[in-house]
Amino acid sequence: MEILLLTAAMIPGLAISFWIYRKDKYEKEPRRILLACFLWGCVSTIPALIGQMYFKHLENENSLIQTFFFTFFVIALTEELSKFFFLRFYAYPKAAFNEPIDGIVYAVMVGMGFATLENILYTFNGGGFGTALGRAITAVPAHGVFAIVMGSYVGLAKFVPEKRHVYLFQGVGLAVVFHGLYDFFLLQQTYKGLAIISLIALSVGITRARQLVQLSQEMSPFKDVEQRIANEQNEYINNAQNIDNQALDERDLI
Repeated sequence: MEILLLTAAMIPGLAISFWIYRKDKYEKEPRRILLACFLWGCVSTIPALIGQMYFKHLENENSLIQTFFFTFFVIALTEELSKFFFLRFYAYPKAAFNEPIDGIVYAVMVGMGFATLENILYTFNGGGFGTALGRAITAVPAHGVFAIVMGSYVGLAKFVPEKRHVYLFQGVGLAVVFHGLYDFFLLQQTYKGLAIISLIALSVGITRARQLVQLSQEMSPFKDVEQRIANEQNEYINNAQNIDNQALDERDLI
């Protein structure tokens, strides 16, 4: 039973990790770095949990003001800063980080490491299969969205050095804002019907995240290289076919 529970908790994060790996079409990242990012994401839960435990006394789901402060400045800020730290100081300096989409790929790997361990903790801390399944379609994809938003700006920062600090700040800031909004409407208990806003925001966020991935793909410097190789391969095939056709024609004449 525990193996099934662990599997249920891990599958969503691993599935999203595999999805973003497939989206890195033109120049795949080294798997050892991707694995390290995932593991660092697991580690990033530690400072986030410490920060949230320290400010736990500020949590009050029946107060809109306290819930707003706790979701934005405790939960969202500690979690996104923890993930950003490993993205910025482990993945960002790597030579393999050589196209804009790499920011998204590495950010998602860190984010899924965080989300997977968090999911395991929630699932085994009395949540069970219901929690694992519920978070598989809410919290885990939400962490994926936050990571893609952050990673898209980190990718820009890497290749627009004159605006590096601006883009890095925007990446963290927007991830915190989206994370805070999602958690605020979900956790506040004053108007329980507002929880639907979190689900609507998540669906919109997923759509926007997919667009950001596509935009980053289009910015890849390796796209033209792959297209040129494909054109050369097609030309080679066409030439080979022409030679074969000529040979057949000459044989028929004989």
